[in-house]
Amino acid sequence: MRYIVGLGNPGERYRTTRHNIGFMVVDALASRAGVKRGGEIAEAWLCPARLEDEEVMLVQPLTFMNRSGVAMERLLALRGDGPRDLAVIVDEIALELGRIRVRNEGSHGGHNGLRSLIEALGTEDFPRIRVGIRKGEVDDLAQYVLEPFPHEDVLIVREAVARAADATLCLLREGTEAAMNRFNGPPPA
Repeated sequence: MRYIVGLGNPGERYRTTRHNIGFMVVDALASRAGVKRGGEIAEAWLCPARLEDEEVMLVQPLTFMNRSGVAMERLLALRGDGPRDLAVIVDEIALELGRIRVRNEGSHGGHNGLRSLIEALGTEDFPRIRVGIRKGEVDDLAQYVLEPFPHEDVLIVREAVARAADATLCLLREGTEAAMNRFNGPPPA
């Protein structure tokens, strides 16, 4: 089974923050699949769905961003699956707002959610989709990622969430290489 994992922070307080764009993409995929109900298992919200003719599990860890690996380690151990079964969607401060970057594996790049996953799972070997959230210079990174997207960026964020969902579907349907070729780079004009 594939796990489509959006990283973020649980709770209404964080729902529209930059750090929660992974949760937003998972919500968009759930909407596309026509599923609304999920449940909580191993400190994660899970929702079975059918995407691209494949049974998948949509996942949002509920352990907060910096402990995402704790939930995913427990969930994978409980279900008998491994890190290569994951496709992780995460915000990326190093990318301009709206830009997508798909990778088959790699380091955490300073992202604490990815760091937690890599440490808990003992590997960097899982695909990830990074969604750019940076707009201009950022002085206080911790404050910036926990702020809601400003009103003037909502359209760009919606488009980025839709493109990240499309990239996820492409990854499922055609593999990581195809998703990289199609979605890495600036958003279409």
